Order: sequence, then C-alpha cells, then structure tokens
Amino acid sequence: MSDPSRSEFGNFLRSRRAKLNPKSVGLPDGRRRRAPGLRREEVAELAGIGVDWYIRLEQGRAVSPSVTTIDALARALRLSKVEHAHLRALASGTNRRAFTREIVPAALRNLVECLNQPAYITGRRWDVLAWNNAAADIFGFDRLAQDDCNILICVLLYPGSRRLFGSSWAEEAKRIVAQFRATHDLWAGDPAFVALLSRLRDGSPEFAEWWEAHDIRGGAGGVKRLRHPKKGLLRFAHASFQANDDPDLKLIIYSPA
Repeated sequence: MSDPSRSEFGNFLRSRRAKLNPKSVGLPDGRRRRAPGLRREEVAELAGIGVDWYIRLEQGRAVSPSVTTIDALARALRLSKVEHAHLRALASGTNRRAFTREIVPAALRNLVECLNQPAYITGRRWDVLAWNNAAADIFGFDRLAQDDCNILICVLLYPGSRRLFGSSWAEEAKRIVAQFRATHDLWAGDPAFVALLSRLRDGSPEFAEWWEAHDIRGGAGGVKRLRHPKKGLLRFAHASFQANDDPDLKLIIYSPA
C-alpha cells in the first residue's frame, strides 16, 4: 500500500474489530475490556498471523498484506462479501491521479435526455453530471449550482430531500453514506474528496455519526417511495448501469413501480 488508502485500511480493520464480541467468534469473555469489540491479539490469533504484523496493518504502516492474509482477516472479522471486496481494494494500494470532474460523452447525454422516465448520470465523487427533464422535475437538479449538484449534498444538506423522502429519509441517507464510503476510501486524501467530506461533516450531524461507523454497502437497485410537493406520492424502481464509454460514469434510471 502506497497512498492514503493505507490509513483507511487500518481504520476499516479497527471499525470491524470494534463491532465484534468474543462470544460471536467463539472466544471467552475473559477479563473486563476497556473498549468494545475484540482485542488486536484476538483478531491476529483468529486470522493466524502475528500480533505485531496485525498492529502494523491497523496503524496503516507501509506493509503489503498478501491475498491470503486479506482473506484470513476477512474470515476473522466476519466480513460480508462487500466488506471483503472493500478490504482487498484498499490493500491494493492504488496510485491515483488527482480527481477531476468527469465529462459525459455527447451520445450518452443525448440518451439520458431522450428517456421519458427519470434518469441521470453520476461520476466517481457522486457528482450529478447529466440528467433529463423527468429527473429535474423530481429531484430539482436544474435548480442547483454545479458545486451543489452531488447526490450526498442533495440528500444530506437540502431540506427538500427530507420532505421528498419523508419517514424513509434517514434510512436512505444512511444507505448512501455507506455506499459512498466504499468509493471515498479509495480516494482518501484527494483534495476534491476532502472538500466534499468537510462540507458534509459541517452541514450534517447525522453524516458525521454515520461516517464514524465506517459501514460499507454495495450498490444495488430497489424501490423508492417519494412524497413530491406537486405530484404527490410516487413509487419508483431504480437500477444503475456502468457506462462502457467511461467506467467511472454510472447511469441511474427510475421507472414507476
């Protein structure tokens, strides 16, 4: 590992360790614990690695764990498939260039604009880069400044989103934060991601709490129930697709459900 994802690798290990209790992994409670979760030596024992080696991993030190070690840690920490994949991605130590906002190819933009159902395109930082009239009618993207046209900013910082999602707002927002966390950790330290994170922390107490939990979720389709101020109750099924033109672009389409 050779970039700031090294620190996020250690942070993720610590967060998963804190969520486990000895009984859940077949260990005795033992003496009183100063902090919740397993001890470092317990994780190392379960994974079959040295305690010093594990400590170096949690500290984000310049070490390169093998795939075998990553898999052993995933088993020891009872990681889900999504969390396991995230740990592998962090361990790969990607050397990325500085983030730049993506440009949507004209053909893809035209496709979105021609769709009758709500559709939009997002980039790696979850900026909303293109949308059609149907999406603007629901989410109001056309009324936002470019710097505000971001899924996390829209959902977490705009009061209108709380009204739009109603009683499901917290569940939706928490899901989005967990999905974005998987992307952010691979871009940790990049100025564009640091700026977005700072704005979200300053503007949303809920975000700050959910972010510290370090939960990870994969992207998936589903159904959203919205309460639009003019259209009333709406129910949409949604799905996302990766663009062949640029794999960093994601197309999201909504259809009545």
